[in-house]
Amino acid sequence: MTSTSDTILLGAVAYDPKVVTIWEGIRDYFNESGTPFDFALFSNYERQVESLLAGIAWNTPLAHVRVKQRTGGASLSLGMRDSDRDFHAKIVVRTDAGIASLAELHGKRLAVGSRDSTQARILPLHFLRQEGVDFDRVDLVPFDTDLGKHGDTGTSELDVLRALAEGRADAGAVGDLIWVLEQAAGHVDSALIQVLYTTPGFDHCMFDALPTLSATKREGFVRSLFAMRWENPAHRRLLELEGLHEWMQPREEGYASLIAALAEERTLAAAG
Repeated sequence: MTSTSDTILLGAVAYDPKVVTIWEGIRDYFNESGTPFDFALFSNYERQVESLLAGIAWNTPLAHVRVKQRTGGASLSLGMRDSDRDFHAKIVVRTDAGIASLAELHGKRLAVGSRDSTQARILPLHFLRQEGVDFDRVDLVPFDTDLGKHGDTGTSELDVLRALAEGRADAGAVGDLIWVLEQAAGHVDSALIQVLYTTPGFDHCMFDALPTLSATKREGFVRSLFAMRWENPAHRRLLELEGLHEWMQPREEGYASLIAALAEERTLAAAG
């Protein structure tokens, strides 16, 4: 029998009921592959970051950067999805709002997602500032829905699109994924709402661990993770649920814009 001390404990946030199905499947796969594994669910990412001492965490980009910063860069990045690389956000506009350029956002209503959403608020605002948008001249319409989930539920992005459709906003910020899914579902009137701007790429989720994680656990986790194959039907079911084709090696350069955006937020808050 495997002792509790030999078991890798992973933290994940329960942003949707399917999370239980995903991690139960991954737990069974890891255990069957000889890597003792279990998971614990948290209600929000702040609590998960505080509890990372438990082992490994599946983190949003915001949680990943916070872990890196709180450990002085010593935390271990273990892996990410192929779909986490080169993520983008969109600024979408009503076609009747008279917005043909970013400069024409001035004097308009811009709907944004929850304040802890990387893709629907933090980075879109950061990139727009870099493009010269003056937010003293923009009427922000924020939707702080599902705070603590870091935008995982997508609810605040749906709120943004609904506000646009109903004429309560002239423009809005949403992530690539929600935009593509809502278009595919036929929920976006392309005659009414169109893309004005696509942000530069940035990276999304990451498996994080503290440097105190034993080498045995780290190596076992990484070995089993990267042994998953799309061609294997049992693996594919789990990969599809988690929205990827292949687990990728970690990289940090895709978080540089988020680090800069958070520093920018602190500077703006200090300036009052």
